[in-house]
Amino acid sequence: MSMTLIKQFTGVVSRLILGGCLWLTMPTAFAAYGLNFQKPVTPVAQRILELHNMILIICLIIFVIVFSFMFYSIYAHRKSRGYKAAKFHDNTFLELVWTVIPFLILVGMAVPSTATLVDTYDTSKSDLTVKITGYQWKWKYDYPDQDISFFSTLATPRDQIENKAAKGEHYLLEVDNPIVLPVGKKVRFLVTANDVIHAWWVPQLGVKKDAIPGFINEIWARVDEPGVYRGQCAELCGQDHGFMPIVVNAVSPEDFTKWIAMQKDKAAAESAGGNKTWTKEELVEKGKKAYASTCAACHGPEGKGIPGVFPAIDGSKIASGPAEEHIKTVLNGRATGKFGAQMPPFAAQLSDTDVAAIVTFERNALGSNKTGDLIQPSQVKALRK
Repeated sequence: MSMTLIKQFTGVVSRLILGGCLWLTMPTAFAAYGLNFQKPVTPVAQRILELHNMILIICLIIFVIVFSFMFYSIYAHRKSRGYKAAKFHDNTFLELVWTVIPFLILVGMAVPSTATLVDTYDTSKSDLTVKITGYQWKWKYDYPDQDISFFSTLATPRDQIENKAAKGEHYLLEVDNPIVLPVGKKVRFLVTANDVIHAWWVPQLGVKKDAIPGFINEIWARVDEPGVYRGQCAELCGQDHGFMPIVVNAVSPEDFTKWIAMQKDKAAAESAGGNKTWTKEELVEKGKKAYASTCAACHGPEGKGIPGVFPAIDGSKIASGPAEEHIKTVLNGRATGKFGAQMPPFAAQLSDTDVAAIVTFERNALGSNKTGDLIQPSQVKALRK
């Protein structure tokens, strides 16, 4: 080995040792360190944890036995002690042993694993049904029996995402509208998607289910402890895949009933807002918030867009042209180039008031746009297909 290779090898080893020492001595390195799953709060999550631990112990026992035999053989029968390798074959007893024992081990792991898997699909006798629909990049929750529907969107401020402000405690794991579930009730989830494949995953609930366009998957959970439980989209669904958090708020049945009433009042107020005549200031203020949660991810907080990917709204022909075309673009999306629809339709995601507010904000207060136009919800309603 040349001196150059020796020096390179020594340098690599030194850096690895130094890096390991620094990692061990840095307290912050262990800030989010954990050896096990998050605390389970549902029966299924508890069974998954127990199954995981059992199989891990079995694997550890097999590892110890196999490597103990291997290391003993290497040490006790090494060439320096004068041992010579034996030559033998066709030992029927050994072949039976190392076939039957692994088979029994696999059966021992397969039986509880299958039972747990079957249990996760047993949505019968549920007390509540919630439909979950994945969008790029948000979640929609429908409570069909309670006639409630709402969207849940990332609530982390853009300043934190762009490193202009310190990260919060629940960075990228906070939403504007969490899903609320009653404690002690079996909840049946119907999971699907509107555009691409997503995955609804909350570790502490033991729930992870793909959301596939055109298909409805089922899974269930019964939360036993009140609290706030967080998850994420677990399927790579686009450039903002990491901006699709899930927040589950588990409350008592009494508080759940109160929340249902509040949501119905909120929906009624939103519906009434569609018939209201708004001032420009009111629409701009509402539109600013709606733009931040719906449009800023692609077009940027200042409407500058991403060159070559997402067009700018600031100074664009859409924002300075006929207001009717601007509204239709928000409602129906926009096809650009040979790749089809780059901007999804928001007709199903936004109310008439939200669309009117966003368009008014974009045409009057986004970047340099100053058209002076005032869009009312009634105008949006008239343009819906």
